[in-house]
Amino acid sequence: MDEIVKAALKKWPSVPHCYDWLALDARGQWFMRDERIRRAGAFPQVKGSMIRHEKLLEFIQRNYEHDEHGCWFFQNGPQRVYVELEAAPLVWRVSWPHDRLTVRSHADAHTEQVVQAAWLDEHGRLFLQAECGLGIVHSQDMLDASRAIEQGVWAPRELAFEAMPQRFGYVLKPAPQADRTAR
Repeated sequence: MDEIVKAALKKWPSVPHCYDWLALDARGQWFMRDERIRRAGAFPQVKGSMIRHEKLLEFIQRNYEHDEHGCWFFQNGPQRVYVELEAAPLVWRVSWPHDRLTVRSHADAHTEQVVQAAWLDEHGRLFLQAECGLGIVHSQDMLDASRAIEQGVWAPRELAFEAMPQRFGYVLKPAPQADRTAR
């Protein structure tokens, strides 16, 4: 977490959390969802405005975490901005440069992850489990991911998408604590 964010948390410890304004799609793209967009439809059918500003994206990704309930958020100064997820809290970028497999999350492109397990949902989407959490493999990286499967690096097991949030402890659409009934 950025030092400026830590300082803001100390200065303003009781700022209300924000819900329904930020979303992450299955390709690791962030979207702002204002009231007009939310009225137009649910995410991901109606995505909203894609965030393209490089420094803002870097700030969001450096301050992207989860709470004790499995709700992922962006710590924006003293305010938690909870994130609606299309598929999983992380989006894995998989590559195989120079015969060396690398797996990195969309939010921390400089840290390689060791994959603990691989899962296929009923739509054929590949999910990877690592110490930092569950993520979906970016669709552009499926060629390298399939190479890892073909070479026996990963042996995906089937798991219904509906079962993933509870099994891996994350919430697709965070809501204020009083309204939260299930993961």
